[in-house]
Amino acid sequence: MRPNAADYLQMVGDAHRKAFGQFFTPPNVAEFLVRWVLKSGNATIHDPGFGLGAFLDAVPQGAGIAFSGSDIDPTIIDYRMKRQTSDNEPAAIVRHEDYLTSWGRKFGNIVCNPPYMRFQKFRNRKSVITELERRLDINLPGYVNTASAFLLKSMYELQPRGRLAYIMPLEFLNTGYGSVVKQKLIEGNHLSAIISLDCEKDVFPDAITSVGIILYDSAKTFSHLKFFRVSSVESLSSILGTDPVTKIAYGNLDPADNWFTYFDRNPTIIDSQNTVPLEWYGRFKRGIATGGNKFFALRLSKVEKLNLAECEVVPSITKSAQVATPFFTRNDLDNLARLDAPIYLFKVNGNPSDQARAYISYGEYEGFNLRYITRNRNPWYKIEERTPSPLLLGVFSRGGYKVVRNTSGALNLSCFHGFQPNPQSAGYVERLFLYLQSSAGREIVSLAARKYGDGLSKFEPNDLNAARVPSPDIFAEISPSKAQNALAHLKETGTTPDWLEKLFSRCKREPIAAPQYPPLNPPASHRLK
Repeated sequence: MRPNAADYLQMVGDAHRKAFGQFFTPPNVAEFLVRWVLKSGNATIHDPGFGLGAFLDAVPQGAGIAFSGSDIDPTIIDYRMKRQTSDNEPAAIVRHEDYLTSWGRKFGNIVCNPPYMRFQKFRNRKSVITELERRLDINLPGYVNTASAFLLKSMYELQPRGRLAYIMPLEFLNTGYGSVVKQKLIEGNHLSAIISLDCEKDVFPDAITSVGIILYDSAKTFSHLKFFRVSSVESLSSILGTDPVTKIAYGNLDPADNWFTYFDRNPTIIDSQNTVPLEWYGRFKRGIATGGNKFFALRLSKVEKLNLAECEVVPSITKSAQVATPFFTRNDLDNLARLDAPIYLFKVNGNPSDQARAYISYGEYEGFNLRYITRNRNPWYKIEERTPSPLLLGVFSRGGYKVVRNTSGALNLSCFHGFQPNPQSAGYVERLFLYLQSSAGREIVSLAARKYGDGLSKFEPNDLNAARVPSPDIFAEISPSKAQNALAHLKETGTTPDWLEKLFSRCKREPIAAPQYPPLNPPASHRLK
């Protein structure tokens, strides 16, 4: 009887699956990866994240393939062992082990759908990263995820004439730690293709990030890297016989760049001469994380009922929906107060008043002091010190980010990142705001967003601060009076004026056509019998 993911999940529960980062590979996807690696001519395959054995099932019977696997979860190995597909399936040695801590082997071919867990859930993270850094001679940020660690280790363990095919969350194509992964992938020009599975929900219904396939051939070198997009699982089997979306010469691949742009037929090419990193002018920082908005975000009626002192609450934007236009003024804040919206942040400095102490006791009674964020604060109700940010940018978006010129004097919670200019750059705030609102600015800055499933984008502060914005020379062409006129135009029409769009378009350049090139050549182990 073929192993069944639904049957397995019913047996172990979803909490168990999440604890081990298990996402199960559909048969047609597994067949594509296995077929590709076997074209290396090597008759061995290793699967570092064996799971339910989807890649073993995809090996042609009678092909004489030696298959091995690793998995840290004894439950799933036991489940698989009791559900062999047939007596004729290829023999496989499956070890119960933590692949990331098991060194000393090399493999002819490697296929894997690695466990996906963020760095917070990464088992033995410190020791694993230390060993990866030592063996691969790299420096890895501490927030690399498990899937990327699996990939790096597998590249190290791939034999010189082998192939590697990995299903990966593609967020590493545009993250800080991702530059290290991309650098290793392009060393030696062995990376042949990256395929974006735009049908990620058909492949992994529970996926929360964009998903793709990495194809790496240690026996061959390539002049260009191909980027493909697949809109349906059915089209995956023939995708390598079609024209890629783009083909980028290895000499033009920069690990520090956002490679997501290469999945567009007309990628945005930034003019480095006319742009600088946003952090040249200042930095975006995460909004205030309270650890319990239900307790900390108060309505005016609640503030009055609790009889809190004026100094014990501070005006704050607590929800993205509270800001309806690109301009948020004191008048907008006052209107929200009149509507009794939750815009007052409970913020005690020094000794709480008797009324505040009573409210703190209520919070402890309700368990707000025991939440993940609050239990690591001393005292638990103390909110971090911030000053109001003149620019706000929405953390999550679909179809375009929200950017706000904040003149209300309100703080912001974690629904927005807040920008604070450098001391010498305060005069650039209005011009930065206009750039972030422009079509050219949106196109360029959106490249810094991390892509998740279902069209969701998310900005992380460090990625946002590295986004390219106009150089001081470009901004110098916008006088204060011109900036005020452009702001008035934006308020009236909802768009930036044409002259400004033309100016900001100088932050981009036309892509250089790539030359043509030849197509790709076409402890005790557990034993499955």
